[in-house]
Amino acid sequence: MASGEIEHPDGYDRVLADLKARVRAAQRSAQRAVQNEMVGLYWTIGKTILEQQQQAGWGAKVVTRLAEDLRTEFTDTTGFNRRNLLYMRAFAAAWPSNVPQAVAQLPWGHVRLLLDRLDDPEEREWYAVESTANGWTRAVLEHQIMNQLRPRIGAAPTNFDAQLEPADAAQAQGMVRDPFVFDFLGLSRGIAERDLEQALMDRIVDTLRELGPGFTFAGRQMRFDVDGDEYVLDLLFFHTIQLRYVVVELKIGRFEPEYAGKLGFYVALVDERLRQPAHAPTVGILLCTGKNESVVRYALRGTTQPMAISTYTYDSLPTAEQEALPDADQLTHALGALVELTEPEDAANQPESL
Repeated sequence: MASGEIEHPDGYDRVLADLKARVRAAQRSAQRAVQNEMVGLYWTIGKTILEQQQQAGWGAKVVTRLAEDLRTEFTDTTGFNRRNLLYMRAFAAAWPSNVPQAVAQLPWGHVRLLLDRLDDPEEREWYAVESTANGWTRAVLEHQIMNQLRPRIGAAPTNFDAQLEPADAAQAQGMVRDPFVFDFLGLSRGIAERDLEQALMDRIVDTLRELGPGFTFAGRQMRFDVDGDEYVLDLLFFHTIQLRYVVVELKIGRFEPEYAGKLGFYVALVDERLRQPAHAPTVGILLCTGKNESVVRYALRGTTQPMAISTYTYDSLPTAEQEALPDADQLTHALGALVELTEPEDAANQPESL
């Protein structure tokens, strides 16, 4: 031992690691507490402005003066510029009774995004809850809103109701989306299935995010020997929340009835070879670029294995979904005439998050 070094007693490294973890946890807890307090304060300020505008006739100039006075008094605090005060007013108008628990846990930049992008109260609340539960960054939240995550969840046709117990069927239905949007792949049309599969693996973090909470990667091109005949399964995932294997088959082109038979075979194989007693029944998801709903319905009726038939896109949302997206005017409608987008503001005084 070098001169001056202190000999560590037995168990020192373990104690140090435990204390480091406790310090980091306390720091995170303190940050969340400060964030929650600040979001609550912003709601209170917005509520006060609303009340004074309704009761005392406050106009735009009064709000401008209020912003100047607050910035003068609290020189070490950002966020009291006029535009942000108007966001606070819109915040209180969007949630007039109180700040919902999910919203209170979001950074202020997330709240502003919800106000900018969504007019419907139920939509705002849904995305707030999902963002809080899944720890979405603001970029991910914006991506999920623009790609219309909410209406896509559970939209794929399945036979879960016929092949699973009611509670299990409802859980499994919530796991699928239609369409799945793999726009992060940067691919062009005319690729092979193996190319798509490789691209999904190369961007596995983004792939798992699009599949949804709970998905973990379990295997690719998995080979099974069935009495001397070899079969290769495209992709296998495990859902850690529902405790089930999920077989994913990729197809370039429209759905064909025989695809359901092949997927059902792999679902049965995984269910028998890999599923443990504590696991829920294995399900399959077949991903194709298009489908005839009537053909899908007949194919699902003809198989005894639980599966979903979903579409996917890897360049942009389909035309119908694109047309349903809000335009630029709708995106700022939540703030109405309150936010003057041409108003010069100090960018450093516009907090994106706490």
